[in-house]
Amino acid sequence: MVVIGAGQAGLSAGYHLKRRGFAGALPVAAGTGGDRTFVVLDSGDGPGGAWRHRWESLRMGTVNGIFDLPRFPRPAVDPSEPSRTAVPRYFAEFERVAALPIMRPVTVLAVRKTGFDLVVETDRGEWVARAVVNATGTWGNPVLPHYPGQGSFAGRQLHTRDYVSAEEFSGLRVAVVGGGISAVQLLEEISRVATTFWYTRREPVFREDGFEPEVAGRETIAKVVADVEAGRPTGSVVSYTGLAWTDYALAAKRRGALERRPMFARIEPHGVREVDGSFTEVDVILWATGFKAALGHLDPLGLRNEQGGIRMTGTQVAGEPRVHLIGFGPSQSTVGANRAGREAVGALVKYLDSSMVTSV
Repeated sequence: MVVIGAGQAGLSAGYHLKRRGFAGALPVAAGTGGDRTFVVLDSGDGPGGAWRHRWESLRMGTVNGIFDLPRFPRPAVDPSEPSRTAVPRYFAEFERVAALPIMRPVTVLAVRKTGFDLVVETDRGEWVARAVVNATGTWGNPVLPHYPGQGSFAGRQLHTRDYVSAEEFSGLRVAVVGGGISAVQLLEEISRVATTFWYTRREPVFREDGFEPEVAGRETIAKVVADVEAGRPTGSVVSYTGLAWTDYALAAKRRGALERRPMFARIEPHGVREVDGSFTEVDVILWATGFKAALGHLDPLGLRNEQGGIRMTGTQVAGEPRVHLIGFGPSQSTVGANRAGREAVGALVKYLDSSMVTSV
């Protein structure tokens, strides 16, 4: 068994595999080790998954929520500590205590079919696996829109994943593009030290009904489950939930930073041409345009349908019991990732057991 990714979902899967009696595996060149072995392959050079790369100013007191790893309560943390240090430290301690067989840094290049097995090709060799649990998340696949004139821009362009702190934009004119949670968070920060302009494709929807995380969470999961079971591509979290009037959103509103503009018509060397023909000078364009699931290495398996989606039954790819996607679709949240890891392992144990009976 190969688990790809060691964020929250991958660690959950590794924990449940070990709990079900699976042992650490070796590369195929050194021996496969049998059906009840596994390895976790992680592209990062240390624990923490995508949390290692969050911007410096994202503090533990302002993150959307981090659910405990399986049977491993989080220690108390300083709300002012950056999430990029606190969460990786927590993950590292979990890895140490759980003694999971994690190899890093390992970049998975492709997963291919070979008879009844799958071959996982990486930059550090190959693994032959009876099944794959994919937990690669979204951080490695940022959405980067293309607009007319984009290549002519003389200023700086960056994506959310490149953002470090607002101070680097002090005194500048910054266009923030995107209608999600990160866009609002970054608008609030950057507008303290710079002149900001907010652009979105659609009018952002802020919930006025008293946002209740548990209720909204159940509603969102039901909508996403319906999409993945039908094989439809899933949208962003905000497309399902709307935006909440958080403290940072209210602060941005008071500062006048939430004056939304429709998307500009084109980019010019020193700014953007608005849809009404007027020109806005900007020094920086920050694309807070989100991420999509990083699944390119699974393309050789032909999992996508004509809509570009992947039809799922629970965590399993429909019609392909050897491939489970966790931290994907309805299990993108930290609590969902934990449950998905357990669910995927349970389903794979049944699959392996039934395969043994069939072969006998």
